Amino acid sequence: MGNVCLKLGDDEPLTLQMEGDVVIGGFFPLHYVASEPQHIYHSKPQMTSCSGFDLRAFRWMMTMVFAVNEINNKSDLLPGVKLGYRIMDSCDNIHTSMHSLFSLLNSSTCLSGSPVPAIIGLASSSPTRAVAQTLGSFNIPLVSYFATCTCLSDKLTYPSFLRTVPSDLFQVKGLVQLVTFFGWLWVGTIGTTDDYSRYGIQSFSNQFRSRGGCVAFHLTIPASPTSNEIHEMANILQKSTARVVVVFATEGQLLDLFLELAQQNITGIQWIASEAWVTANLLTLLRFHHLLEGTLGFSIPAVRIPGLKEFLLTVHPSPKPGMEFINMFWEEQFGCKLKFDEDIFKKNGTTTLGDTTFYCTGSEDLSLITSSYTDVSQVRISYNVYKAVFAIAHALHTLLNCDSVGPNGETCDKQRLFTHEQLLYHLKTVNFTNQFEDKVYFDPNGEPAPLYDIINWQRNSKGEIRLVKVGNYDGSTLLEQQLKIKKNSIIWTRGDSQVPTSQCSAPCPPGSRQARRPGEPRCCFDCLPCAEGEISNQTGSTECMKCSEFYWSDTYKLKCVAGVEEFLSFCETMGIILTALTLLGVILTIIITVIFHHFRTTPMVKANNSEISFLLLLSLKLCFLCSLVFIGQPSVWTCMLRQTAFGISFVICLSCLLVKTIVVLLAFKANVPGPKALRLFVS
Repeated sequence: MGNVCLKLGDDEPLTLQMEGDVVIGGFFPLHYVASEPQHIYHSKPQMTSCSGFDLRAFRWMMTMVFAVNEINNKSDLLPGVKLGYRIMDSCDNIHTSMHSLFSLLNSSTCLSGSPVPAIIGLASSSPTRAVAQTLGSFNIPLVSYFATCTCLSDKLTYPSFLRTVPSDLFQVKGLVQLVTFFGWLWVGTIGTTDDYSRYGIQSFSNQFRSRGGCVAFHLTIPASPTSNEIHEMANILQKSTARVVVVFATEGQLLDLFLELAQQNITGIQWIASEAWVTANLLTLLRFHHLLEGTLGFSIPAVRIPGLKEFLLTVHPSPKPGMEFINMFWEEQFGCKLKFDEDIFKKNGTTTLGDTTFYCTGSEDLSLITSSYTDVSQVRISYNVYKAVFAIAHALHTLLNCDSVGPNGETCDKQRLFTHEQLLYHLKTVNFTNQFEDKVYFDPNGEPAPLYDIINWQRNSKGEIRLVKVGNYDGSTLLEQQLKIKKNSIIWTRGDSQVPTSQCSAPCPPGSRQARRPGEPRCCFDCLPCAEGEISNQTGSTECMKCSEFYWSDTYKLKCVAGVEEFLSFCETMGIILTALTLLGVILTIIITVIFHHFRTTPMVKANNSEISFLLLLSLKLCFLCSLVFIGQPSVWTCMLRQTAFGISFVICLSCLLVKTIVVLLAFKANVPGPKALRLFVS
């Protein structure tokens, strides 16, 4: 690793650093639990106590050291210029990160005394926002390897921020496509109080609802959750009908909740992980296997960095100053306690995870250990750190005119003074292809190309969780084939091979439609059968379709069938009887009409108002004949005629009866004597 030194004052944080002509800073969450600072304002604030050593984050840190050493050994990149580093622990906490930042900016390297021109970090979005906003005022470049919040794309607030990890803007789009691809429209969400989770969950929920999905519940894990809060969250997860849960959080933030779920043996939940924890080795322990098997999520593409594992295995503890981080790692990795003096650790409030029962010699063999530190077959976040270091090196290469030969044979102008603004400009315009054929560049917002692997947690023959790539997502294309999944390669929760279901209400079967339940999400509904003359021939129909004219719905309301003609035939008994009665009525009416016509000049017929009587007899004949139109096979003209003809005939008949009745009434009510008055009333 080269010569290292420790810059440590009474209240200064631990620092791993190496001298160089140009020194770059680094922040890594070596501890994932930080206590809340107590401000009593009676004494100088003390260092925040951190606990929970993260082996994976330590690998990220050592990858930065490895990349710096690799660049220093290259003859074609920054020749004649030695890179140095100054690395601190952010504890994944805003307060600790800001304290370390001010210490980093105010201190200097052991020999050179030059300021830090660029910083690599941080891992979480909330600490990154605080640091990026501070550095933006001075145009000091900050290149993050794991902060994905979309809020960091705001160049007005964070003008000097860049990152080698894609923004959550693309991950959220991919997660929504992933969830809807498997037909899950009823899901729950879990997040935390930090910016990464808040922005991610909000964006996911909005896009998910726009595609017809419903969020069954949202749980927020507090910064320091109590046992009652964790227990209540576990009960909600157990009682909910949503069997798919999307989680935006880090592994350290999820540890307490998953411990509670494992203790209560709450299984059968299909976990959809964000990139922050989908490759987290802390959650692949045996106690979580029955709970998290089948987890599906997005991850940064993985590569194998040549020489990295060999470098990591050369790390050994030492009592020398500046080796404190390595000593912490050693004790955590082997579960022992080194015999070195612990005064420095106690002074800085830094502790290790777990109780040790024996001492280490410092000569233990790392190659015999399998952990998230030594597993570098497919690195992801470490590769982002690696790219960040090389991006800064390429920017310095251009800035120091390393392509022009100097008088002493050196190809870099080490004596050239440059500003942070100049380095930021060259860093934004960097564009090169590394040894992995990966093109490294930043778009105008300081973002890399949005490429993801889809990871599935599966058990191998030894019962260990392994991370299997089952697809990929390319957010840089606008084509529909952004999401590619090997569906048959996925193992689901509980080791099932069938895609799990997650629904508030089962899809309505054909022949029925969905009816929204008042006050509940649209994914919760009742199924109502279609009305007569309507059908639905698909599962999950929201509306029934009305059959066209002359068609009717079948018994099960699945399809429209042609209407069956049912009519009274002349050959049927009822038809014969009705026809006979009709003809009889017509004949009798004709006979009476003939009689009236024969005696039309008699006083009896005249007194009976012969004109109205003949009209009445005619309307009666038509009424009798109209009944024949209702017998026999219907046709267009009979259907049109039957109603109209009968209506007109019947109205004329009733009108004639009414007129004759009125005439009789007037005749009986006439009080003027003499025939002349009577003729007046009836005329």
